[in-house]
Amino acid sequence: MKASCLVALVILASISTTLATKGIDLSASFNNFSCVKSAGYSFAIVRGYKSFGEVDSVGHQNLKNAKAAGLIGDAYFFPCKGKKTASAQVTEFDNVFGSEYGTVWIDVESNPSTGCGWSSSDHTGNCQFLQDLVNAFTAKKRLVGIYASQYQWSTIMGSASACAKFTSHPLWYAHYDNSPSFSDYSKYALGGWTTPSIKQYVGDTTLCSVGVDLNFY
Repeated sequence: MKASCLVALVILASISTTLATKGIDLSASFNNFSCVKSAGYSFAIVRGYKSFGEVDSVGHQNLKNAKAAGLIGDAYFFPCKGKKTASAQVTEFDNVFGSEYGTVWIDVESNPSTGCGWSSSDHTGNCQFLQDLVNAFTAKKRLVGIYASQYQWSTIMGSASACAKFTSHPLWYAHYDNSPSFSDYSKYALGGWTTPSIKQYVGDTTLCSVGVDLNFY
């Protein structure tokens, strides 16, 4: 009986991995997305807004290139808290990207750019800034999700369970265990989400001669 259960679990795990839809995210200029598709990846998430508060024109071209190669195209948005309002940044992004992407993912992680970092003490203000960003995208009728890791969320929002306001939006979480599976999520949960939508499972690797992170859903 135990042996039969073990075999069944192995088969289920194999099926789950086989059925996983894999993709990449990247910030570098790239035009060989056909190579990415041939390698078995189905989607690309390009950087659409830079950490210092500027639209990423390279990312916009990457999005066009990815879609031309037959990949699903999303964008991630690295906001600057301090120099510009949330609404102004979203408007800048939207004026360039329009509705060319599927979902825009707001990047909630430490910001290294001067004058753009999340507050180290005002966690309520950080949560409100994220709310302002989500509201601005929603007002433009864009699909919006959140990207974060448990560690980054805890640092920025005050705890892993804090700022649980966005569970109606999809979560893209990062945990680098080289496993395209959500089986780890209960241990790395954040922000009130019970179920994630995408996992970033490998960071800082190379595919088709460009630096990428690997993801799956």
